[in-house]
Amino acid sequence: MNSFLDEFKVYLKDVKKCSNNTFDAYIRDVERFIKYCTGKGIASLNDIRNTDISDYLEFNKLNGKSDSTKTRITASIRCYFKFLYTNNYISVNCAQDIKNPRNERVIPEILSSSDVLNLLAQPDVVDFKGMRDKAMLELLYATGIKVSELIDLNLTDINLQIGILHINSHHHERIVPIYQTAVKHISEYINVARPVMISDLNEQKLFTNCNGKPMSRQGFWKIIKYYSKKAGISKEITPQTIRHSFAAHLLENGAQLGDIKDMLGHSDISSTQVYAQILKSKYIQSYAKFHPLAK
Repeated sequence: MNSFLDEFKVYLKDVKKCSNNTFDAYIRDVERFIKYCTGKGIASLNDIRNTDISDYLEFNKLNGKSDSTKTRITASIRCYFKFLYTNNYISVNCAQDIKNPRNERVIPEILSSSDVLNLLAQPDVVDFKGMRDKAMLELLYATGIKVSELIDLNLTDINLQIGILHINSHHHERIVPIYQTAVKHISEYINVARPVMISDLNEQKLFTNCNGKPMSRQGFWKIIKYYSKKAGISKEITPQTIRHSFAAHLLENGAQLGDIKDMLGHSDISSTQVYAQILKSKYIQSYAKFHPLAK
């Protein structure tokens, strides 16, 4: 089966201008779908039917894929078939009527303020690695940025003099303030640790690994897991947990949803409203526990 994957890769990069993470995910999703179709004995792209796609999505559901993964797989396949049809590689776009799965919005896990402070206190800033780790954790909680945005930052994206971070993602460009404690630790990292850690004086990435190369997602995930274990935090912590905690703590202390939406880079405020559900759930539990007539 000619899947036109090489052409699809060019389309994702040059036309869709996907980020590296989206590009990798879409190609992986499509390759797995093609393998599934081949396993069913389908010999040509034109032989794939709407029911084959529906069966594959159901197959992923039965195999325990998360809601976000199922949504992405659906988007990957729809994008692929739109590409095929637009370029006359298939005669019918059988994916155009495939709907995104209905996902229940799950209230995200967050850390308490004390847990966050405990986590931030773990890096030992007496060495260069500790200074870097402290700066990364502080910046993550100060701004609520995604891990992909964190590791993609350049030196020119941060202005320590006025305490702001400039994030220029593929879809949103935004400015987020940085609290002074984070500014202090980031400044110390840039001025003391980073010049020693980088292997190339022309390196522009803000954060690097111990070999002086740009920090990877996997590398930072290991940092988070190491310090959460060191802090004795039993919850499963990911960079996204810190992002969720940033938003929930702002809302809890009186910030407006619209402002939080802009700082997070959400395109739709419905994505931000989940944090209001967190507070609602928290207050209901507190009310039920402590109000004398609610017991």
